[in-house]
Amino acid sequence: MDAIGHGVMEALRLIFSGDAEIFEIVGLSLYVSFFSVVISSCIGIPAGVFLGTHSFRGKGILIRVIYTLMSLPPVIAGLTVFLILMRRGPLGSFQLNYTVTAMIIAQICLVTPIVTGLTYNLVKEKAPVVYKLATTLGARKASRMKLLIYEMRTGLTTSVVSGFGRAISEVGAVMIVGGNIKGRTRVMTTYITELKGMGNYERAIAIGIILLAISFLVNALLYHFQERESR
Repeated sequence: MDAIGHGVMEALRLIFSGDAEIFEIVGLSLYVSFFSVVISSCIGIPAGVFLGTHSFRGKGILIRVIYTLMSLPPVIAGLTVFLILMRRGPLGSFQLNYTVTAMIIAQICLVTPIVTGLTYNLVKEKAPVVYKLATTLGARKASRMKLLIYEMRTGLTTSVVSGFGRAISEVGAVMIVGGNIKGRTRVMTTYITELKGMGNYERAIAIGIILLAISFLVNALLYHFQERESR
């Protein structure tokens, strides 16, 4: 209990003292997670909508693959990206390992299936009702799609936030491809792992509290949005 209490006090001290290292780590964590989620959403949402509104040979197998990738172990994603980007790998000439770019790529591999799968489930549920209503009103294909997206706005937001939750809490993949290099690729989750290994539990708890506060803020905004939409 003393360690937890000291961790809370340390978190408050780090935040209000303007600790440069902490704010750099928090900023990099948000940067990596934000861009990985944005790119994953640009890929996953259209893919989920397409899968939910089209039928083609092999669709069932593809959906099962996506569902499997939704629970892809982070270390496998990290190892795969690392091998592709390593010097002797297919993309080794770009020398991206142990960079922020590699961390974003690894998180995209983890987040995209989540956004795609959740979007597909949402479209599969909403599309028949929305399309039936739109057809009754004489709407064209483009108008039906706009109406579908509008009706799914809350669910799509939930999908994106779920992806962000996966990204901001990720440690295995980013540790493998990023290396937890101080001042370059160190993020909150890898820093907590390092602090725990060093026995610096108070500072680790402090970073954990900051990470938890960010997750709480994001989910609080989502809850506010959902409540406003339901009125």
